[in-house]
Amino acid sequence: MRYLTTIISIAIACALLQSVLPWWSIALASFVVSLLTALRPGRAFIAGFSGVALWWLILGIIRDVRNEHILSSKLAVLFHLPGYISYLVFAMIIGGLTGGVAATAAAMLNRKR
Repeated sequence: MRYLTTIISIAIACALLQSVLPWWSIALASFVVSLLTALRPGRAFIAGFSGVALWWLILGIIRDVRNEHILSSKLAVLFHLPGYISYLVFAMIIGGLTGGVAATAAAMLNRKR
């Protein structure tokens, strides 16, 4: 239960911070939530990855539908990806890795205490 709560908390914290801060605030949100929940490093990475990836998937779909897939289609061409959906998955993975590494760093810091 704590694991699922951590994922949802990270997604909510990312949503709140990204409304006022740049994209890298996902690392800050993931770090702080993971620091407070004290998960083991492996589970923290998966929780950080999943929470940020979930938020970026939701945000990407909302923004993509609003502009009728124009931006994601052009970025898919730029990155030589087959379509706009693959770009959304690519962005989700990049954000997830950022959140996962930040959550792992917090978990490792917790182990030192």
